[in-house]
Amino acid sequence: MILKLKRTPAIYLVGFMGCGKSTVGRALAEELGWKFFDLDEEIERREKISIAEIFDQRGEAAFRQIESAALRERVHQARMGRPQVVALGGGAFLSRENFEMVANNGVTVWLDCPLDRIRQRLNGQTHRPLARDAEKLETLFEKRREGYARADYRVEVAGDDPAAAVQSVLALPLFK
Repeated sequence: MILKLKRTPAIYLVGFMGCGKSTVGRALAEELGWKFFDLDEEIERREKISIAEIFDQRGEAAFRQIESAALRERVHQARMGRPQVVALGGGAFLSRENFEMVANNGVTVWLDCPLDRIRQRLNGQTHRPLARDAEKLETLFEKRREGYARADYRVEVAGDDPAAAVQSVLALPLFK
């Protein structure tokens, strides 16, 4: 295991909505014997309303502040030596503050999934506020790729088999 991961045992999964961060994260954490945390689920539990409701009632800026606070707590737990896999929301990794927080306290892995596969996965879902407009979704997808590319590692997620993505993550040099 690389020194960075030994010092702060956290793997942060980043990528666009619908790329499989939560599904792959749960399976990866189970494989490693680590805890799993979905940042969006933690926010909904703490705020007692859905992400969509936070966006609709308070706006994206307020949501991003809540998201950063939740991420700080996860990073703190990793610094305390508690091994964890954390699935970040699609936009969490893009702020400079959040990027620096996770880049300096664990390892980041970009789950890179093609837009057509993401569209299939999101089809009919209404709980993702930034996926409501198909045209804006494509623009957002393209805009965010550069930010995700800053991750320590990139894993291509072309299919719907989370076990294959987990094996790709486990094959990364961070575990050698």
